[in-house]
Amino acid sequence: MNTRFVITEVDLQATLAEMQLAIESTLRTHGEPLRWAVTSVNAKNQKAQIEAIVTTSP
Repeated sequence: MNTRFVITEVDLQATLAEMQLAIESTLRTHGEPLRWAVTSVNAKNQKAQIEAIVTTSP
């Protein structure tokens, strides 16, 4: 198992549940999310920046 640090952006969603699903779906393209955090929000562009640790198989 390898771990990686990932920084990505997602579109802001209407509800917290939709936001969580969007974040986790985006992170799964990089590996299996272990933990993540919203580190900034750009209201003008309607984007949230996410920093995460994901695992991948070697």
